[in-house]
Amino acid sequence: MPVPDFIVELRRHIGHAPLWLSGITAVVLRPAPGLPAAPGNRELLMVQRADNGRWTPVTGIVDPGEHPAAAAEREVLEEARVTCRVDRLAWVSVTVPVEHVNGDRAQYLDHCFACTWLSGDPAVGDDESLATGWFPLTDLPPLQPVFRARLAAVLADDPVTRLDPAPPELPSYVRVAQED
Repeated sequence: MPVPDFIVELRRHIGHAPLWLSGITAVVLRPAPGLPAAPGNRELLMVQRADNGRWTPVTGIVDPGEHPAAAAEREVLEEARVTCRVDRLAWVSVTVPVEHVNGDRAQYLDHCFACTWLSGDPAVGDDESLATGWFPLTDLPPLQPVFRARLAAVLADDPVTRLDPAPPELPSYVRVAQED
């Protein structure tokens, strides 16, 4: 489901006006098949976004009343057909304001979770993604800086959650499909 029902309902009332939303990034890792167990011998679950073609970890919106960790597990199952376990909250950050390709404006309080793969082979689960797959940490497709930073926070394996300050004031919204 590309846009949660509660947002569709809100948008009927407020149009494209900015929304403050809770989001998740699920950094799902598994041991690389056929390699000895080692921190660098892991694979990252990624999805190729339908709106801009970029490869990212699984991201999504927290539903009203839903715990962010439960949202991460749900989004991974919905978008990639993989079951995972949330191990820890690695990073909390406020995104820059974004303008989605449909004109909707939003800003997100993102909860980045370190997750472990439990079962399932990646498959496209909804129309938000064009493809899914496992990628060796040593051979990832190009990642936007924000996703490289989130991955680094997970790989640091720090038991303390990283808390980022709010982004600087920007003159306008950043379009999601904009190239970096």
